[in-house]
Amino acid sequence: MDPTAPIKIGNFTYTVDRNLCIGAASCIAVAPKAYALDDEAKAIFLNTASEETSETMLDAAKSCPVAAIIIHDETGKQVFP
Repeated sequence: MDPTAPIKIGNFTYTVDRNLCIGAASCIAVAPKAYALDDEAKAIFLNTASEETSETMLDAAKSCPVAAIIIHDETGKQVFP
C-alpha cells in the first residue's frame, strides 16, 4: 500500500493533499488508526485506516486546519471540503 495514495473506506475515498498539509496532526488526534506523519511531516494513511468509522474519518477531515483531507463519494462527487 502506498501511504500517500488515496484510500477507499466504505463508500468514500479519502485523499491527503500533500501540498496543503502543514503537519498539524489534528487528523492523527481524531483518527489515530488512519493517519500518521511521514518524515516530511505530512499526513499519510496507515494500513489500519479501515478500522476507523466513516464518521471518525469525516471528523478527522473537518479537524484539519487547512482542509488538506478531501473526501469523495462513490460517484466521484467531492463531499468535503
